[in-house]
Amino acid sequence: MKTNKMILSSLFFGLLLALCADLYAQDPVKVAPNVYKKVLLDNDQVRVIQIEFAPGEIATWHHHPNSVSYALTDGKIEITEKGKAPVVNDVKANSVMYEAAVTHMAKNVGATTVKMILTELKSPQTKDIKAATDKPEKK
Repeated sequence: MKTNKMILSSLFFGLLLALCADLYAQDPVKVAPNVYKKVLLDNDQVRVIQIEFAPGEIATWHHHPNSVSYALTDGKIEITEKGKAPVVNDVKANSVMYEAAVTHMAKNVGATTVKMILTELKSPQTKDIKAATDKPEKK
């Protein structure tokens, strides 16, 4: 009987950990369709997403691999990463920003809708870039 309780407790704890990790690092398109409006392209190299972030809207905890974003409009986005204080970013139209892989939440704290195009880089792309930039061996 005691063994059964230990097994059940271990299974419950393991399941709880798996669920927490899964909830914490969700696909932004699934958890925040109010912000991540449309996947424009998805292949083995990149995923390109149309973003429209209305004032006051929140994108709950989600994960991005390495990514590049292009801002179509100005605005203010508050980004909160796990264990860190929120940071407000002034987004400027026509600016481009690179971001390393991250799990975060975001809120539009400005007065305007922020529109962006986000390009998430997939793992094979990273390997291809490294291979392309490696210097050839000298003979």
